[in-house]
Amino acid sequence: MFEALGRPARILLLGGTSEIGIAILAALNAPGDTEVLLAGRDEQRLEAAGKELPLRVSTLAFDATALDTHQAVIDAAFEGGDVDLVISAAGVLVPQEVLNRDPLQAGRLVETNFTGHVTTLLAASERMRAQGHGVIVILSSIAAIRPRKANPVYGAAKAGLDAFGRGLSDALAGSGVRVLLVRPGFVIGKMTRGMPAAPLSTTPAAVGAAVAAALAGDGDIVWVPRALSVLAMGLRLVPRPLWRRVRR
Repeated sequence: MFEALGRPARILLLGGTSEIGIAILAALNAPGDTEVLLAGRDEQRLEAAGKELPLRVSTLAFDATALDTHQAVIDAAFEGGDVDLVISAAGVLVPQEVLNRDPLQAGRLVETNFTGHVTTLLAASERMRAQGHGVIVILSSIAAIRPRKANPVYGAAKAGLDAFGRGLSDALAGSGVRVLLVRPGFVIGKMTRGMPAAPLSTTPAAVGAAVAAALAGDGDIVWVPRALSVLAMGLRLVPRPLWRRVRR
């Protein structure tokens, strides 16, 4: 996707230690002179993640819950020139029983998984609109389609993010900036370690490959795996009394 730039591409990964985010970067097979900005809180983990990539990597301090710093983070990312791809991958997963006992932690989860995406991506989209090109990748989830009683806070945050992504895509139509909304199923990885896999589960590598393939096309939504789109249609049709019986 970077061949026509005539210069090394620049990529910003918000949530710079995200396993899925790193998998997307790896799947791009970008030229070695591509510049990647890994934005996150833990400098050591960011540096370790950067060593996994055969690209020019630098780091940027970023806290998804520090909303008043997000404009400055985006400004810093764009100081070095146009940013061609922004991957919004910040996220946490906390058991609902923990959130039930600690509503403040539930609020922080919403800030990380939803609100922080809004503040950073509104700032980034304005910079991309001004430069006239770019792609924004937003990591949504099958959980956004119909939140379940087992994880209503996480599901609600993803539902908000999914709606925001669709609206942002419409708002940027004709600007040269594209939004790609990614809806994976249960991802078997570090975040879900110890949890039983759900039907149509996937992996970070599979998500990365699907996103890389989608970036080569012109669609605006990618399901991982593809069959998940059919399941999603079915989920919307389940009567609510039956839906309440779903345990996970």
